[in-house]
Amino acid sequence: MRRRLSVLSIFVYLLCCLPLYICAAPKVIVTEKDKLILQEKLERFSTKVNLSTGALMLAIGVDFEGTPYVAQTLDLNIDENLVVNLRELDCTTFVENCLAIARTVKSLKPSYDTFIAELEKIRYRNGHLNGYVSRLHYFSEWIADNEKRGIVTDVTSRLGGLKFPLLLTFMSTHPDSYPQLKNSPTLINKMKLIEKEVSNHHFYAIPKEQVPDHESEMVDGDIIALTTKIAGLDVTHLGLVCKIQGEIFLLNGSSRGGKVETTPVPLRDYLMKSKITTGIFVVRAN
Repeated sequence: MRRRLSVLSIFVYLLCCLPLYICAAPKVIVTEKDKLILQEKLERFSTKVNLSTGALMLAIGVDFEGTPYVAQTLDLNIDENLVVNLRELDCTTFVENCLAIARTVKSLKPSYDTFIAELEKIRYRNGHLNGYVSRLHYFSEWIADNEKRGIVTDVTSRLGGLKFPLLLTFMSTHPDSYPQLKNSPTLINKMKLIEKEVSNHHFYAIPKEQVPDHESEMVDGDIIALTTKIAGLDVTHLGLVCKIQGEIFLLNGSSRGGKVETTPVPLRDYLMKSKITTGIFVVRAN
């Protein structure tokens, strides 16, 4: 006769096996100051939960104005960790944090833990941190991956965008510019495969000369990414649509201004002043 397992035996068995089926949480690098800034923003914007996600992102972005611009805050260590830095922002971390905070505010549980989960979901392929190459380094892949999971919608083609062929090679051909890739042939080869896969995806961009024709269809909080003519790259800068007296400006983490600020000139003029910018992607938070 087969021996029956008692309820207690089954419980002990499952308890012992459970860790085998749980994905390890990412190591989070965060300071008490970051936690305080996050808590302040969650409390401040809790009354604006009925705003669209994009409008809420813009409101949060405006609240970040004056925050110092600091590049490469995600590359503190060779090991990839989930870095939370709300004290210093670049153009990408500015947009990511605004989106993560907005989604946290609109969630049923606006808390630090919810924010951490949202940030990981936004920043990494398929929403999971799994080493350096799992980060969505190319913004074109960031768009495709987050759209696939329903977080954003690429509205560029709807706004008149034209086909934008990609040939991503920059990271794999400039490994010395990335500490994690330098002297790591394995990671470089993985990055080559990612670049090839993303380059096969269909993207659209609005040529910068045609942007004025489509500004009326853009809304506050839309994510604007500046496409580039630099070989092997897709995007060089990004920010949020900010309408002022009917004109569209870009709220962004600015290396030139050294802080989060609104561009001193409207978006159309800002784009035309750049010799390396070819056009824009327009992405809307869901």
